[in-house]
Amino acid sequence: MLTHLRIKNLALVADLTLELGAGFNAITGETGAGKSILIGALNLLLGQRADRTLLRAGADSCSVEGVVDVSRVKAPLASFLAENGLEPCEGGELLLKRVFTATGTNRQFINGSPTTLQVLSELGEWLVDIHGPHDHQSLFQTARQLDLLDAHAGLADAREAFGRVFDRRTELEAAKAALVVDDRTYAQQLDLLRHQVSEIAAARLQPGEEESVSEEHRRAQNAARLLENAHGALELLAEGDDTLATRVGHVGRLLQDLARLDPGAADLLAIHEQAVEQLRELQSGLTHYADRVDLDPGRLRELEERLNLIQSLRRKYGGTVDAVVAFGEEAREKLQQLEGRDAELARLNADLQDVAAELRRLGAALTASRRQAIPKLAKAVVAQLRDLGFKQSEFNITLQPSTSPQRSGLDAAEFVFAPNPGEPARPLRAIASSGELARVMLALKTVLAAQDDIPVLVFDEVDANVGGETAHAVGQKMQQIGRRRQVLCITHLAPVAASADHHVVVTKTGKEGRTVTEIAAVRDTHRVAELARMLGGGEAARRHAEALIEGRSR
Repeated sequence: MLTHLRIKNLALVADLTLELGAGFNAITGETGAGKSILIGALNLLLGQRADRTLLRAGADSCSVEGVVDVSRVKAPLASFLAENGLEPCEGGELLLKRVFTATGTNRQFINGSPTTLQVLSELGEWLVDIHGPHDHQSLFQTARQLDLLDAHAGLADAREAFGRVFDRRTELEAAKAALVVDDRTYAQQLDLLRHQVSEIAAARLQPGEEESVSEEHRRAQNAARLLENAHGALELLAEGDDTLATRVGHVGRLLQDLARLDPGAADLLAIHEQAVEQLRELQSGLTHYADRVDLDPGRLRELEERLNLIQSLRRKYGGTVDAVVAFGEEAREKLQQLEGRDAELARLNADLQDVAAELRRLGAALTASRRQAIPKLAKAVVAQLRDLGFKQSEFNITLQPSTSPQRSGLDAAEFVFAPNPGEPARPLRAIASSGELARVMLALKTVLAAQDDIPVLVFDEVDANVGGETAHAVGQKMQQIGRRRQVLCITHLAPVAASADHHVVVTKTGKEGRTVTEIAAVRDTHRVAELARMLGGGEAARRHAEALIEGRSR
């Protein structure tokens, strides 16, 4: 539900904050006080384009902020926010903000993250329905009407079963489309795939091969220098007259004499013996290393050719050897499919025939269930309309075959309404009178309250051209819907306002030489006074107002 609404510099509003409660909220006030400003502010939060003429005179910018409690919203808000790069809700609260300036700059935010009008509008479709002159009505959408019919009839499982088969048909059609090409294109695809598979297979690539070949290539490329360095080191160690081995032997003899004269120098002799052993190991290692160095130019060419091949395949088919191998496997599978195209097409066509038959069977069952449910739903809505003053109106639902199968079935639904006898029934979207339309929506919402999960309903001019018992019925139905949804109703009728769980009053006052719209919640004697004003004023009106409130509390 909408818990807070703050408006700054919109029309006659300077800065006001409205706190709203659960259930039925009535909004009243004198004509021209600015009640419609609340609808305008909500429409801005729901993604409607901003009209700069609504900017308060002298102000540079206007802002509207709303806090919505979404803890019970069934729509997939978390995934929607994540997909659009928006922050998640904290504590079950969704924060909406809209700002526009005199220069035409528009900014909108969801949970503090900047977003687009389109995203704001899509989100609004899940949160608020506004019924009246300012339309934001999901019930105008024929797809939504079909959803509500099915929900009322308990057809969720049947629809999902049809949807799964529909998805299967989509997959099969996509697979068939990939195979059905003209002969020339088919031949080109075969040639390309055969070349790719052959080229990759002939290379016989091995995991990690590029690294090992590169390392061996570097050694082969520097073989002459490696051999030269190894032989040079061996010569210094042990070949010739003045070698490191000769000098180390001389050092050993000196240390032996030193240890003979001073036993305390024996440790130095032991260190020398270790050094001699390490030098022998170094000499042996260098000898073996020099023997392994290959100066074969033929091997160097082989390694260069192998590296060039690997790098060429990487450029064509992937950044790594593993990616090239994976590409080759995929190409091989595609080649097998294409080479067996006729058999695969025959299988796909057979599967499509089976799926089409299953769609017809499930779709026909859905249609039959819908036709069976329509009279019951229509009768329930007509009964509500009778209470709302439409004594001879008719409501019905037409069901026609859709132009093509949809995931929802084979049908297209349309809610139609005839307010007066002898008039043809017309779609809801074609109803001209906003008062009539609002009351039809109220009747539908009353019947469908358990199925429709949009949490906030706003009614404007729902009580146009009604009075007496109809006004009481309007209030009772608002109260009834308020048990499941939050209802905001702008009304001029005291019986409607008296039925509300919460009551706020819009007033227009003068401050510092300027006209300002203000809004405040009223209770107890202040509420009685507002209802009495709506009834015409005076002692009799006050007693009537008290009776209305007392009647609601019983």
